[in-house]
Amino acid sequence: MLEHPDGYALVQYHAGKRKLHHLQAFLTHTGQLLRRNSWNKILGDQRQMEAFTEEETTWIVNYWLQAAQRGENIYGAVLLPTDAYAQLSASQVMEEAQAAALTYRVFDDEEAAQQWLKQLT
Repeated sequence: MLEHPDGYALVQYHAGKRKLHHLQAFLTHTGQLLRRNSWNKILGDQRQMEAFTEEETTWIVNYWLQAAQRGENIYGAVLLPTDAYAQLSASQVMEEAQAAALTYRVFDDEEAAQQWLKQLT
């Protein structure tokens, strides 16, 4: 995860299997970064990502539900995985998370995703 100078967190998923506790620490740290900087925007680069497991999906959705309970509203620009199965998995997570605190748009182009985030206040 990186802090982008335009005021959002850049979350880059890499190829390969993940461990749930690593994903949990990673997203928890991202949430802390957003709160510390009073930010509400994320660019999620999932292009190399493998599909989320069922356990990961459940944890991520619950994470965003907790954010909603704290009154947080997060905007996410998402670059979907190139793998079709991973795209389906990511779409499912985003759909469920959107019901909580995450407003997102999907992009094929990183520049378009950045422009969308910039125009949000």
